[in-house]
Amino acid sequence: MNILVINAGSSSLKFQLFDMLDETVLALGKVERIGMDSAIFTLEVKDKPETKQVKEILDHTDAVRTVLTMLTNKQLGVLSSIEEIDAVGHRVVHGGETFRQSVIVTNEVKQEIRRLYDLAPLHNPAHLIGIQAVESNLPLIPQAVVFDTAFHQTMAPHTYLYPIPLTLYKRHKIRKYGFHGTSHMYVSQRASAFLNRPLEELKMITCHIGNGASVAAVKEGISTDTSMGMTPLEGLMMGTRCGDLDPAIVPFVMGKEELTIGEVNSMLNKHSGLIAISGFSSDMREILQAMNEGNANAQLAFDMFEYRLRKYIGSYIAAMNGLDVLVFTAGIGENVALLREKICNQLTFVGVKLDPILNDQPSNAERRISSTSSTIEVLVIPTNEELIIARDTYNLMKKQT
Repeated sequence: MNILVINAGSSSLKFQLFDMLDETVLALGKVERIGMDSAIFTLEVKDKPETKQVKEILDHTDAVRTVLTMLTNKQLGVLSSIEEIDAVGHRVVHGGETFRQSVIVTNEVKQEIRRLYDLAPLHNPAHLIGIQAVESNLPLIPQAVVFDTAFHQTMAPHTYLYPIPLTLYKRHKIRKYGFHGTSHMYVSQRASAFLNRPLEELKMITCHIGNGASVAAVKEGISTDTSMGMTPLEGLMMGTRCGDLDPAIVPFVMGKEELTIGEVNSMLNKHSGLIAISGFSSDMREILQAMNEGNANAQLAFDMFEYRLRKYIGSYIAAMNGLDVLVFTAGIGENVALLREKICNQLTFVGVKLDPILNDQPSNAERRISSTSSTIEVLVIPTNEELIIARDTYNLMKKQT
Protein backbone atom coordinates (compact mmCIF):
# COMPACT_ATOMS: atom_id res chain seq x y z
CA MET A 1 0.00 0.00 0.00
CA ASN A 2 1.31 3.44 -0.98
CA ILE A 3 0.43 6.34 1.34
CA LEU A 4 0.90 9.97 0.35
CA VAL A 5 1.46 12.20 3.41
CA ILE A 6 0.70 15.90 3.07
CA ASN A 7 1.41 18.81 5.40
CA ALA A 8 -0.30 21.89 4.00
CA GLY A 9 0.58 25.40 5.13
CA SER A 10 -0.97 28.69 4.13
CA SER A 11 1.42 29.12 1.18
CA SER A 12 3.29 25.82 1.16
CA LEU A 13 2.75 22.08 0.88
CA LYS A 14 5.18 19.37 1.97
CA PHE A 15 4.72 15.75 0.92
CA GLN A 16 6.19 12.28 1.28
CA LEU A 17 5.18 9.08 -0.48
CA PHE A 18 5.59 5.87 1.55
CA ASP A 19 5.58 2.23 0.50
CA MET A 20 4.05 0.72 3.64
CA LEU A 21 5.28 -2.77 2.80
CA ASP A 22 8.63 -1.80 4.33
CA GLU A 23 7.91 1.86 5.26
CA THR A 24 10.39 3.18 2.72
CA VAL A 25 10.12 6.74 1.39
CA LEU A 26 9.61 6.53 -2.37
CA ALA A 27 9.62 10.30 -2.89
CA LEU A 28 9.46 13.55 -0.99
CA GLY A 29 9.30 17.21 -1.76
CA LYS A 30 7.54 20.51 -1.26
CA VAL A 31 5.77 23.34 -2.99
CA GLU A 32 6.67 26.82 -1.76
CA ARG A 33 5.21 30.26 -2.49
CA ILE A 34 1.79 28.90 -3.47
CA GLY A 35 -0.32 31.68 -4.96
CA MET A 36 2.50 33.21 -6.97
CA ASP A 37 3.74 32.89 -10.54
CA SER A 38 7.20 32.11 -9.11
CA ALA A 39 6.23 29.16 -6.91
CA ILE A 40 9.00 26.62 -6.27
CA PHE A 41 8.41 22.89 -6.66
CA THR A 42 11.02 20.42 -5.37
CA LEU A 43 10.99 16.62 -5.75
CA GLU A 44 13.47 14.05 -4.44
CA VAL A 45 13.34 10.45 -5.65
CA LYS A 46 15.88 7.82 -4.66
CA ASP A 47 18.60 7.24 -7.28
CA LYS A 48 17.36 10.17 -9.38
CA PRO A 49 18.58 13.76 -9.55
CA GLU A 50 16.62 16.30 -7.54
CA THR A 51 13.93 18.08 -9.54
CA LYS A 52 13.43 21.79 -8.94
CA GLN A 53 11.02 23.94 -10.93
CA VAL A 54 9.90 27.56 -10.70
CA LYS A 55 6.41 27.90 -12.12
CA GLU A 56 2.98 29.43 -11.62
CA ILE A 57 1.04 27.57 -8.89
CA LEU A 58 -1.91 29.71 -7.88
CA ASP A 59 -3.62 27.57 -5.23
CA HIS A 60 -3.37 24.32 -3.27
CA THR A 61 -5.46 22.40 -5.79
CA ASP A 62 -2.92 23.34 -8.44
CA ALA A 63 -0.10 22.42 -6.04
CA VAL A 64 -1.52 18.93 -5.45
CA ARG A 65 -2.04 18.52 -9.20
CA THR A 66 1.62 19.41 -9.73
CA VAL A 67 2.73 16.90 -7.11
CA LEU A 68 0.68 14.10 -8.71
CA THR A 69 1.87 15.00 -12.21
CA MET A 70 5.51 14.87 -11.16
CA LEU A 71 5.15 11.69 -9.11
CA THR A 72 3.87 9.96 -12.26
CA ASN A 73 6.39 11.56 -14.63
CA LYS A 74 8.14 8.76 -16.55
CA GLN A 75 11.60 10.31 -16.27
CA LEU A 76 11.48 12.09 -12.91
CA GLY A 77 8.74 10.38 -10.90
CA VAL A 78 8.25 7.07 -9.15
CA LEU A 79 4.70 5.95 -10.00
CA SER A 80 3.24 4.68 -13.25
CA SER A 81 -0.18 6.19 -12.43
CA ILE A 82 -1.96 8.00 -9.61
CA GLU A 83 -4.02 4.86 -9.07
CA GLU A 84 -0.98 3.47 -7.24
CA ILE A 85 -1.73 5.89 -4.39
CA ASP A 86 -3.99 4.01 -1.99
CA ALA A 87 -4.65 6.74 0.57
CA VAL A 88 -3.60 10.23 1.67
CA GLY A 89 -2.75 11.19 5.23
CA HIS A 90 -2.77 14.80 6.47
CA ARG A 91 -1.24 16.54 9.43
CA VAL A 92 -3.76 18.73 11.25
CA VAL A 93 -2.45 20.87 14.09
CA HIS A 94 -5.55 21.23 16.27
CA GLY A 95 -8.10 18.54 17.05
CA GLY A 96 -9.52 20.22 20.13
CA GLU A 97 -11.25 17.89 22.58
CA THR A 98 -13.10 16.13 19.79
CA PHE A 99 -10.27 14.07 18.32
CA ARG A 100 -8.30 11.81 20.64
CA GLN A 101 -6.95 9.77 17.74
CA SER A 102 -6.52 9.81 13.97
CA VAL A 103 -9.68 9.49 11.85
CA ILE A 104 -10.87 8.96 8.29
CA VAL A 105 -11.91 12.19 6.59
CA THR A 106 -15.69 12.62 6.40
CA ASN A 107 -17.91 15.66 5.95
CA GLU A 108 -18.41 15.71 9.73
CA VAL A 109 -14.64 15.64 10.33
CA LYS A 110 -14.13 18.53 7.91
CA GLN A 111 -16.86 20.52 9.65
CA GLU A 112 -15.19 19.98 13.01
CA ILE A 113 -11.77 21.03 11.69
CA ARG A 114 -13.45 24.20 10.42
CA ARG A 115 -15.15 24.75 13.78
CA LEU A 116 -11.72 24.65 15.41
CA TYR A 117 -10.36 27.51 13.29
CA ASP A 118 -10.50 29.85 16.28
CA LEU A 119 -8.07 27.64 18.21
CA ALA A 120 -5.55 27.39 15.35
CA PRO A 121 -6.21 30.26 12.92
CA LEU A 122 -2.77 30.01 11.32
CA HIS A 123 -2.87 26.24 10.75
CA ASN A 124 -6.27 24.52 10.57
CA PRO A 125 -7.59 26.57 7.62
CA ALA A 126 -4.53 25.63 5.57
CA HIS A 127 -4.87 21.96 6.52
CA LEU A 128 -8.52 21.89 5.43
CA ILE A 129 -7.55 23.55 2.15
CA GLY A 130 -5.03 20.73 1.67
CA ILE A 131 -7.72 18.11 2.26
CA GLN A 132 -10.05 19.80 -0.22
CA ALA A 133 -7.23 20.10 -2.77
CA VAL A 134 -6.70 16.34 -2.62
CA GLU A 135 -10.45 15.78 -2.99
CA SER A 136 -10.40 17.87 -6.16
CA ASN A 137 -7.60 15.82 -7.67
CA LEU A 138 -8.25 12.38 -6.17
CA PRO A 139 -11.99 12.26 -5.44
CA LEU A 140 -12.10 8.48 -4.98
CA ILE A 141 -9.01 8.14 -2.75
CA PRO A 142 -9.66 7.84 1.02
CA GLN A 143 -8.01 10.40 3.29
CA ALA A 144 -7.08 10.40 6.97
CA VAL A 145 -6.14 13.16 9.40
CA VAL A 146 -3.59 12.91 12.21
CA PHE A 147 -3.78 15.57 14.91
CA ASP A 148 -0.84 17.19 16.71
CA THR A 149 -2.99 17.52 19.81
CA ALA A 150 -4.27 13.92 20.01
CA PHE A 151 -1.31 12.43 21.90
CA HIS A 152 -1.76 14.96 24.71
CA GLN A 153 -5.46 14.22 25.27
CA THR A 154 -4.40 11.89 28.10
CA MET A 155 -3.56 14.87 30.32
CA ALA A 156 -5.60 15.12 33.54
CA PRO A 157 -7.91 18.09 34.23
CA HIS A 158 -5.63 19.48 36.94
CA THR A 159 -2.91 19.61 34.26
CA TYR A 160 -4.79 20.99 31.26
CA LEU A 161 -7.06 23.54 32.97
CA TYR A 162 -5.95 27.13 33.59
CA PRO A 163 -6.65 28.88 36.92
CA ILE A 164 -9.22 31.23 35.39
CA PRO A 165 -13.03 31.07 35.70
CA LEU A 166 -14.26 27.61 34.74
CA THR A 167 -17.06 29.17 32.73
CA LEU A 168 -14.44 30.18 30.14
CA TYR A 169 -13.52 26.53 29.70
CA LYS A 170 -17.15 25.46 29.53
CA ARG A 171 -18.10 28.16 27.04
CA HIS A 172 -14.99 28.43 24.89
CA LYS A 173 -12.89 25.32 25.68
CA ILE A 174 -10.00 27.43 26.95
CA ARG A 175 -7.50 24.85 28.20
CA LYS A 176 -4.07 23.40 27.46
CA TYR A 177 -4.03 21.16 24.38
CA GLY A 178 -0.35 20.75 23.54
CA PHE A 179 1.23 20.23 20.12
CA HIS A 180 4.00 18.27 18.35
CA GLY A 181 2.11 15.21 19.57
CA THR A 182 3.10 12.99 16.65
CA SER A 183 6.77 13.79 17.29
CA HIS A 184 6.59 13.21 21.05
CA MET A 185 4.78 9.92 20.49
CA TYR A 186 7.24 8.74 17.84
CA VAL A 187 10.44 9.51 19.74
CA SER A 188 9.11 8.05 22.99
CA GLN A 189 8.29 4.81 21.19
CA ARG A 190 11.66 4.76 19.45
CA ALA A 191 13.46 5.45 22.76
CA SER A 192 11.70 2.46 24.31
CA ALA A 193 12.72 0.26 21.38
CA PHE A 194 16.30 1.58 21.40
CA LEU A 195 16.70 0.76 25.09
CA ASN A 196 14.74 -2.49 24.77
CA ARG A 197 12.64 -1.45 27.74
CA PRO A 198 8.81 -1.38 27.86
CA LEU A 199 7.24 2.06 27.57
CA GLU A 200 4.97 1.17 30.48
CA GLU A 201 8.00 1.07 32.80
CA LEU A 202 9.54 4.40 31.80
CA LYS A 203 9.33 7.99 32.97
CA MET A 204 10.49 10.01 30.00
CA ILE A 205 10.93 13.63 29.00
CA THR A 206 10.92 14.27 25.26
CA CYS A 207 12.28 17.59 23.99
CA HIS A 208 11.15 18.56 20.48
CA ILE A 209 13.47 21.52 19.92
CA GLY A 210 13.27 23.25 16.57
CA ASN A 211 12.16 26.71 15.48
CA GLY A 212 8.98 25.74 17.28
CA ALA A 213 9.78 23.89 20.50
CA SER A 214 7.97 21.91 23.17
CA VAL A 215 8.67 19.45 25.98
CA ALA A 216 6.46 16.56 27.06
CA ALA A 217 6.36 14.45 30.22
CA VAL A 218 5.64 10.91 29.02
CA LYS A 219 4.88 8.52 31.86
CA GLU A 220 4.19 4.86 31.15
CA GLY A 221 3.79 5.66 27.47
CA ILE A 222 1.22 8.46 27.79
CA SER A 223 1.54 12.23 27.81
CA THR A 224 0.92 13.61 31.29
CA ASP A 225 2.00 17.21 30.60
CA THR A 226 3.45 19.33 27.83
CA SER A 227 4.78 22.86 27.55
CA MET A 228 2.61 24.26 24.73
CA GLY A 229 -0.86 25.28 25.76
CA MET A 230 -4.13 26.31 24.16
CA THR A 231 -1.93 27.59 21.33
CA PRO A 232 1.70 26.89 20.36
CA LEU A 233 2.69 30.22 21.96
CA GLU A 234 2.88 28.95 25.55
CA GLY A 235 5.94 27.24 26.97
CA LEU A 236 9.51 27.47 25.78
CA MET A 237 11.24 30.43 24.19
CA MET A 238 11.35 29.64 20.46
CA GLY A 239 12.68 31.01 17.21
CA THR A 240 10.09 33.79 16.91
CA ARG A 241 7.64 32.97 19.76
CA CYS A 242 7.97 34.38 23.26
CA GLY A 243 6.82 31.34 25.25
CA ASP A 244 5.84 31.90 28.89
CA LEU A 245 5.57 35.47 30.11
CA ASP A 246 3.62 37.53 32.63
CA PRO A 247 0.15 37.95 31.03
CA ALA A 248 -0.07 41.48 32.40
CA ILE A 249 2.67 42.45 29.93
CA VAL A 250 0.18 42.20 27.06
CA PRO A 251 -2.29 44.93 28.12
CA PHE A 252 0.58 47.03 29.48
CA VAL A 253 2.46 47.03 26.17
CA MET A 254 -0.74 47.52 24.21
CA GLY A 255 -1.43 50.66 26.19
CA LYS A 256 2.10 52.05 26.08
CA GLU A 257 2.71 51.31 22.39
CA GLU A 258 -0.91 51.74 21.25
CA LEU A 259 -0.95 48.29 19.65
CA THR A 260 -4.00 46.52 18.29
CA ILE A 261 -4.82 42.91 19.21
CA GLY A 262 -3.51 41.85 15.81
CA GLU A 263 -0.28 43.76 16.25
CA VAL A 264 0.48 42.36 19.71
CA ASN A 265 -0.41 38.87 18.52
CA SER A 266 2.06 39.29 15.66
CA MET A 267 4.72 40.55 18.07
CA LEU A 268 4.39 37.56 20.39
CA ASN A 269 4.28 34.97 17.61
CA LYS A 270 6.56 36.38 14.91
CA HIS A 271 8.86 38.96 16.48
CA SER A 272 9.80 37.47 19.85
CA GLY A 273 12.03 34.62 21.02
CA LEU A 274 15.51 34.22 19.58
CA ILE A 275 15.05 36.86 16.91
CA ALA A 276 13.89 39.44 19.45
CA ILE A 277 16.80 38.95 21.86
CA SER A 278 19.56 38.41 19.31
CA GLY A 279 18.28 41.24 17.15
CA PHE A 280 19.14 39.53 13.88
CA SER A 281 18.04 35.90 13.54
CA SER A 282 15.69 33.14 14.67
CA ASP A 283 18.06 30.48 13.29
CA MET A 284 20.09 28.75 16.00
CA ARG A 285 22.93 28.10 13.56
CA GLU A 286 23.34 31.83 13.00
CA ILE A 287 23.02 32.48 16.73
CA LEU A 288 25.86 30.03 17.45
CA GLN A 289 28.07 31.56 14.78
CA ALA A 290 27.53 35.03 16.20
CA MET A 291 28.26 33.74 19.72
CA ASN A 292 31.61 32.44 18.51
CA GLU A 293 32.32 35.89 17.10
CA GLY A 294 31.64 37.49 20.48
CA ASN A 295 28.13 38.84 19.88
CA ALA A 296 26.73 39.54 23.36
CA ASN A 297 23.08 39.55 22.29
CA ALA A 298 23.49 36.18 20.56
CA GLN A 299 25.00 34.80 23.77
CA LEU A 300 22.12 36.21 25.79
CA ALA A 301 19.56 34.68 23.41
CA PHE A 302 21.22 31.26 23.67
CA ASP A 303 21.47 31.46 27.46
CA MET A 304 17.79 32.37 27.82
CA PHE A 305 16.79 29.60 25.42
CA GLU A 306 18.80 26.97 27.30
CA TYR A 307 17.75 28.14 30.76
CA ARG A 308 14.03 28.07 29.99
CA LEU A 309 14.28 24.61 28.45
CA ARG A 310 16.22 23.31 31.47
CA LYS A 311 13.59 24.74 33.85
CA TYR A 312 10.86 22.79 32.08
CA ILE A 313 12.88 19.59 32.23
CA GLY A 314 13.38 20.09 35.96
CA SER A 315 9.69 20.77 36.55
CA TYR A 316 8.67 17.61 34.72
CA ILE A 317 11.11 15.53 36.74
CA ALA A 318 9.24 16.80 39.80
CA ALA A 319 5.85 16.25 38.17
CA MET A 320 6.66 12.57 37.46
CA ASN A 321 8.60 12.05 40.69
CA GLY A 322 11.65 10.90 38.78
CA LEU A 323 13.12 10.34 35.34
CA ASP A 324 14.47 7.37 33.42
CA VAL A 325 15.05 8.79 29.94
CA LEU A 326 15.71 12.25 28.50
CA VAL A 327 15.27 12.54 24.73
CA PHE A 328 16.34 15.34 22.37
CA THR A 329 14.83 15.60 18.90
CA ALA A 330 14.04 18.00 15.99
CA GLY A 331 16.46 20.37 14.26
CA ILE A 332 18.09 22.03 17.27
CA GLY A 333 17.69 19.09 19.63
CA GLU A 334 19.33 16.70 17.20
CA ASN A 335 22.12 18.95 15.95
CA VAL A 336 23.23 21.42 18.63
CA ALA A 337 25.61 19.56 20.92
CA LEU A 338 26.37 22.69 22.95
CA LEU A 339 22.72 23.05 24.01
CA ARG A 340 22.54 19.41 25.13
CA GLU A 341 25.84 19.81 26.98
CA LYS A 342 24.77 22.94 28.87
CA ILE A 343 21.48 21.34 29.93
CA CYS A 344 22.87 17.97 30.97
CA ASN A 345 25.77 19.48 32.91
CA GLN A 346 23.20 21.25 35.11
CA LEU A 347 21.20 18.06 35.73
CA THR A 348 23.93 16.11 37.51
CA PHE A 349 21.97 16.40 40.77
CA VAL A 350 19.41 13.88 39.40
CA GLY A 351 22.07 11.52 38.06
CA VAL A 352 22.56 12.76 34.49
CA LYS A 353 26.11 12.28 33.24
CA LEU A 354 26.86 13.22 29.67
CA ASP A 355 29.53 11.51 27.58
CA PRO A 356 31.15 14.53 25.85
CA ILE A 357 32.64 12.44 23.05
CA LEU A 358 29.34 10.78 22.17
CA ASN A 359 27.53 14.10 22.45
CA ASP A 360 29.89 15.85 20.03
CA GLN A 361 29.74 13.20 17.33
CA PRO A 362 27.60 14.40 14.41
CA SER A 363 25.15 11.72 13.40
CA ASN A 364 21.66 11.34 11.97
CA ALA A 365 21.17 8.03 13.77
CA GLU A 366 19.45 7.19 17.04
CA ARG A 367 22.12 7.21 19.72
CA ARG A 368 22.91 7.34 23.43
CA ILE A 369 24.91 10.36 24.57
CA SER A 370 24.96 9.67 28.33
CA SER A 371 27.91 7.94 29.99
CA THR A 372 27.77 4.40 31.32
CA SER A 373 27.71 5.78 34.87
CA SER A 374 24.63 7.96 34.23
CA THR A 375 21.53 6.83 36.12
CA ILE A 376 19.38 8.53 33.48
CA GLU A 377 19.57 7.56 29.82
CA VAL A 378 20.08 10.56 27.52
CA LEU A 379 19.25 9.90 23.88
CA VAL A 380 19.14 11.71 20.57
CA ILE A 381 16.28 10.34 18.46
CA PRO A 382 15.63 11.88 15.02
CA THR A 383 11.93 12.57 14.73
CA ASN A 384 9.74 11.28 11.92
CA GLU A 385 6.27 12.77 12.13
CA GLU A 386 5.50 11.84 8.52
CA LEU A 387 6.00 8.14 9.27
CA ILE A 388 3.52 8.31 12.16
CA ILE A 389 0.98 9.92 9.82
CA ALA A 390 1.60 7.22 7.21
CA ARG A 391 1.27 4.45 9.81
CA ASP A 392 -1.96 5.82 11.25
CA THR A 393 -3.41 6.24 7.76
CA TYR A 394 -2.37 2.71 6.83
CA ASN A 395 -3.91 1.23 9.98
CA LEU A 396 -7.17 3.12 9.42
CA MET A 397 -7.33 1.82 5.85
CA LYS A 398 -6.76 -1.75 7.03
CA LYS A 399 -9.66 -1.45 9.48
CA GLN A 400 -11.95 -0.48 6.62
CA THR A 401 -11.12 -3.54 4.51
